[in-house]
Amino acid sequence: MRKIAVFTTGGTIDKVYFDANSDYKVGEPLISSLLKKFKVNFDFEVRTLFRKDSLDLTPDDRQQIFKAVEESKQTKILITHGTDTLVDTASVLSSIKDKTIVLTGALLPATFKETDAEFNIGTALGVLWSQGPGVFVAMNGCVFPWHDVVKNRSKGKFENL
Repeated sequence: MRKIAVFTTGGTIDKVYFDANSDYKVGEPLISSLLKKFKVNFDFEVRTLFRKDSLDLTPDDRQQIFKAVEESKQTKILITHGTDTLVDTASVLSSIKDKTIVLTGALLPATFKETDAEFNIGTALGVLWSQGPGVFVAMNGCVFPWHDVVKNRSKGKFENL
């Protein structure tokens, strides 16, 4: 059976609202429950690397992500990540040549009714199974090579450079 590795780093996709603080914090990763809900036709292993907003990821954190991906036995890798520095992490991973690596996230938490999380994860899974080795970003219904994408904050979407 086909199998993928999923690495979670936090970001908006896993944020939850803490009413007592009137604030959002990165909570437990939701990817396992989403993949089960989708009834995917492949096995997956999920490993939480961080529960951070991507703006809080350090160069050392990115090296830990690199090491986890490089050491994974799987050749199909999905990474859930905050959108603000997703491309920075993709750049660090770009020297890995023998794996298909797709980074995705969400502009609204997966727990929201009007989230883009499920759509982005679905797009990322399609990229994993249809592309050869390389590093890709799957957002807003599009797939981008890691070196040809930017987050347009004013439009709230990712687009080609």
